[in-house]
Amino acid sequence: MSDIKIKNYFNSRLWSERFGFLAFFISLSTLYGCASSTISTPESGLSFAIPRTWSAPTVTGNDTLMQWWLKFHDPLLDMLVSQSLKNNLTIKTAQTALRQAWAQRDIAAAALLPTLNGSASAQRNRSNGIGSSNLFQVDATGNWVPDIFGAARSGRNAAENAALSSNASLGDTQVMIAAEVGLTYISLRDAQTRFAIAQENLTNQEETLRITQWRQQAGLVTALEVEQARAAVEQTRATLPLLQIAISQNQHALALLTGQPPAMLETILSTVQAVPQADSELPINIPAEVLRQRADIKAAEYNVLAARERINQAEAAHLPGFSLGGSIGLSALSTGMLTNGSSVISSLIAGVSLPIFDGGARRAQVALQQAVSDQAQLAYETAVLTALSDVENALLALNNDQQRLRSLGIASESAASASHLANQRYSSGLVDFQVVLQTELTQLLTQDAFASANALVSSDQIRLYKALGGGWQANSEKNIVKNMAPEIPTINQSTLIATP
Repeated sequence: MSDIKIKNYFNSRLWSERFGFLAFFISLSTLYGCASSTISTPESGLSFAIPRTWSAPTVTGNDTLMQWWLKFHDPLLDMLVSQSLKNNLTIKTAQTALRQAWAQRDIAAAALLPTLNGSASAQRNRSNGIGSSNLFQVDATGNWVPDIFGAARSGRNAAENAALSSNASLGDTQVMIAAEVGLTYISLRDAQTRFAIAQENLTNQEETLRITQWRQQAGLVTALEVEQARAAVEQTRATLPLLQIAISQNQHALALLTGQPPAMLETILSTVQAVPQADSELPINIPAEVLRQRADIKAAEYNVLAARERINQAEAAHLPGFSLGGSIGLSALSTGMLTNGSSVISSLIAGVSLPIFDGGARRAQVALQQAVSDQAQLAYETAVLTALSDVENALLALNNDQQRLRSLGIASESAASASHLANQRYSSGLVDFQVVLQTELTQLLTQDAFASANALVSSDQIRLYKALGGGWQANSEKNIVKNMAPEIPTINQSTLIATP
């Protein structure tokens, strides 16, 4: 079980900075009286427009986004995503980065506490082989640098926010890996479906070729029709190796995503299954709600807070520094005399340091951290706008691809009927061979396009779940996982953004 570390962020400085972000997202909830409004955050200096609603039509549901893959009702997809969250090497790398970030935070926090060191020694002296003497010493030394102007506290807070950003980045990595597994799985089932369609059409075309050869022997058609039929057969046969390549590559990609050698999943993935489709209701919320649940936005937010703390730390370096130190020890010629009061040696030292001249290095350090903070704020704004764009694009693609799928479904059924009728009439000598050739080609193309469109709709659904931030869970900021075990993929992430 992972260690749980209770974080306290409600000191006056950090609360005032977080209140700026809180106010920013609370203000989003007031936008529903107009199409869009300009959002200004005095604390961060961010200013950009947020739409009142999505431009594409949506179907709203109330289900959680945490395990969106369960909505596809495919046990194998569920197993693959679960394995990837457990064994994927990119996620494990992000987990080690998180542990590293928390260790750096603990190092920064240690600067606020005193240090204490102990030592012991025994010495024996001998002069010209005549006499000898012993000396025994036990010492304890301590030192404390009071954080009068908050430099150490700012350093700790900066490291703490950096760790929280790493925590959110781990959640974002989970989102990306889960989506990649889903998209690859859909691509695999699409290739398998199209392979089966090509094989079925190849069988039909081979039967047409045999009929054409019989009719040539009977003198009813010429060699032209036979060669055209043979060309159609071989053209369809040539698509099978390409589809088989796609099948194998997707199987290998899924194995890599789940942390396994390339050929490990070929057996369980070789059975052809239909492309899974998600439930019709999707938990699509208002734009401000999407900002609340996106892990990459939370990571960018913590980076802004960390950058501000580093500015405070750099400014505090201009101020005087104080230190308190001392030591106490025992020194005697024998161990028995160490308990004698006369053997005690002690000292106490107080110091102060004041920067006088550094060639402008401290001033430049403040300017450097200010530039870093500005970059973090711009990155935060970019993350917000990117999130809105991702959802808009995913909604647009899903709605249009669903319309295209319905039309291709009708076209596929009609093409299959036309091909069947054309073959019947050709066998009876009622239609020309060109009619058969054209209807068979149309059947193959429409069935292949319908299968691809069906897979594309499923892929659009996954991309929409990814854009909405699905695949991780945002919980209370007082329950942050510090040292995550590699086998546990769940991220507990703090919530700074208010629910609209």
